[in-house]
Amino acid sequence: MDVENQRMQKPRKGRRSGAPEGRSVQPGRPAARGRCGGLAGRPSVPPPGPLQRALLPATREASFPGCSGEHHGSRRGGAGPAGVEQSLRSVPVAPLQLVRFGLSNQLVVAFKEENAAAFKHLFLKGYSGTDEDDYSCSVYTQEDAYESIFFAINQYHRLRNISLGTLGYGESEGNRIGLKVCKQHYKKGTMFPSNETLNIDSDIKIDCIHLDLQALSQSSQDWKNSSFFSLEFYRLLQVEISFQLKGIDLQTIHSRELPDCYVFQNTITFDNNAHSGKIKIYFDSDANIEECKDLTISGSIQKNTQYVLVFDAFVIVICLASLILCTRSIVLALRLRKRFLNFFLEKYKRQVCDADQWEFVNGWYVLVITSDLMTVIGSVLKMEIKAKNLTNYNLCSILLGTSTLFVWVGVIRYLGYFQAYNVLILTMQASLPKVLRFCACAGMIYLGYTFCGWIVLGPYHNKFQNLNTVAECLFSLVNGDDMYATFAHIQQKSLLVWLFSRLYLYSFISLFIYMILSLFIALITDSYDTIKKYQQNGFPVTDLQEFLKESSSKEKCQKESSAFLSRVCCLRSAGGKSAVLTATEMALSKGDRGWTAPQNCQKHAVKLQIISRSDDHLILVN
Repeated sequence: MDVENQRMQKPRKGRRSGAPEGRSVQPGRPAARGRCGGLAGRPSVPPPGPLQRALLPATREASFPGCSGEHHGSRRGGAGPAGVEQSLRSVPVAPLQLVRFGLSNQLVVAFKEENAAAFKHLFLKGYSGTDEDDYSCSVYTQEDAYESIFFAINQYHRLRNISLGTLGYGESEGNRIGLKVCKQHYKKGTMFPSNETLNIDSDIKIDCIHLDLQALSQSSQDWKNSSFFSLEFYRLLQVEISFQLKGIDLQTIHSRELPDCYVFQNTITFDNNAHSGKIKIYFDSDANIEECKDLTISGSIQKNTQYVLVFDAFVIVICLASLILCTRSIVLALRLRKRFLNFFLEKYKRQVCDADQWEFVNGWYVLVITSDLMTVIGSVLKMEIKAKNLTNYNLCSILLGTSTLFVWVGVIRYLGYFQAYNVLILTMQASLPKVLRFCACAGMIYLGYTFCGWIVLGPYHNKFQNLNTVAECLFSLVNGDDMYATFAHIQQKSLLVWLFSRLYLYSFISLFIYMILSLFIALITDSYDTIKKYQQNGFPVTDLQEFLKESSSKEKCQKESSAFLSRVCCLRSAGGKSAVLTATEMALSKGDRGWTAPQNCQKHAVKLQIISRSDDHLILVN
């Protein structure tokens, strides 16, 4: 037996020299530190008792797969819900689905934008092809204002003869085909700027007129000379022309899809609210997709649509299977967490720290569940869009695009099984809490600069005209982009503001680039050095990890003892004598004809060595 005991005590191959035993860490899951870490002098968890051994093994592998592995960089994906779920993941399927939908969405967006550009050239007099700031164009004289209004109305009347697109008239309010012209102006008033006198009623009055095709077909002088178009510009606030057009997108036929029918709600606004001598002209086109009432298309388009719907249904089935498996794993983990907390409280009379409690919830599974839910909802919307029952392309693209992002982020989990990649994953996870706290503090300073720049520099710099552009401009400065243009475009109309802008920009760049950004990088570097040190000297052992280590060691000893005892057989010969057989593959017994092997062991022909022999016992070992 001494030889067999020595064999059992030999060190196992593959263990890293000097590595603390039992300190294996799951991929992408760093050991918790602080009050949960294995600090010197902390009382250790007592060895596992019978309740521990009965509690843990059944569900431990579901929540902590491979917890008894030798090295966290050498394990393979375990069985159970994680392995099955990830084998069903739609890593190759989801991008294919997204690419097909993305191409269709690009056609939709391109059709809307190209029609909006065509409408501006059709209905705006003197449009150059490029918008002026946030408006399309502007006029500076009363004659130009009248000509621009009448030009848009005449172009609407001549649309069928001048348009290159598949456009037609749509029905506006009251199911009437035509355009609607409204003007907003102060109710009454008089103004004499030379005498610096003003008498005006600030109440706003809105007058509207509807011009249908029949009225436009008559002499243009009839409606041009009406009192409605007699504008008093000192009281005028704005003139708004609105009309509907309909069109059919035929380019989807080339991609073997059913065409879409569009309704364009167009609005031309002549804005005179500033009364500065400049009327800004805005053109807004809101395109909505509607179901075509009657489509008759010959060819293979219908069959191709059915194939796409079948593929989408296949993606939904895969994601539902993955969703069910991951949800099952989360539920089992929460049950195990509850049992562990109760056991720890009853056995050791103390609470488990928050970090150990969160170890039971696998964040990768939560990510996969979120991705699967978004994929299922997005696929259902995509099927409805393909069937022309829904037209919400934007929501569908957001769901499918975000779900695909989560799918590829989840692939990082497998890289965690390799030690070189696992360092990066552990570094990101360890530094994330500190980075978030640091960003919360730096964000306060960033918001202060944002509001200050908007209030002071907004009237003098186009990049500081609203909060959104100010935040984007400052973020570009932090990354070193567009610095010279930001300094150069400030208007030098006020010396005080110009000097303040220099102090403002220099202080922001110096503070954020040289100090805050450097501290941000230092936090990540510190986490990386800590993880590298842990990999060399061993990770701190938390209460939960020590609990798992003790349980795994106990089970391991029991399994090896059972395997050794299974090699020992006691056979009784015909003469009533027993033979103790310790051979792994073969056992001998002494009978009337000498030492013979049992029939169930004769098939194993291995070389044995006799280590002990007596008249009625023969002890052999491999």
